[in-house]
Amino acid sequence: MVEEKKKKPTFLRRDWQKKIKFGKTVKKNRKWRAAKGRQNKIRLGVKGYSARPKIGYSENNAIKNKINGCKPNFVTNLKELNLLDKGSAVIIADVGTKKRTEMLKICSEKGLVVLNKYKKTEKKWI
Repeated sequence: MVEEKKKKPTFLRRDWQKKIKFGKTVKKNRKWRAAKGRQNKIRLGVKGYSARPKIGYSENNAIKNKINGCKPNFVTNLKELNLLDKGSAVIIADVGTKKRTEMLKICSEKGLVVLNKYKKTEKKWI
């Protein structure tokens, strides 16, 4: 039986939408920072304000670090692929199209689930 992951709110810093350095235009800067102000409504947990991270939001250990109920294995070459058993999930690393097609063929023969099967392989011009 595969349990589904709980839906969590996105934990964003207070007033991130007001300042560029907090990630108004740059998404990677929208990191959570703990609210420390005396009358800060997020710190006080006032209704209507965004949620803050708490222990209760963590995942069950049976589901943690799994994708579709399987533990993902990061594979970079054919040797690592041959070590895996049937039914395990595979994430193929950044390899060329020739090796990638070989790896996908082996995965279909072995019955392995490939999580990034339809990853775009674009040509990089130098």
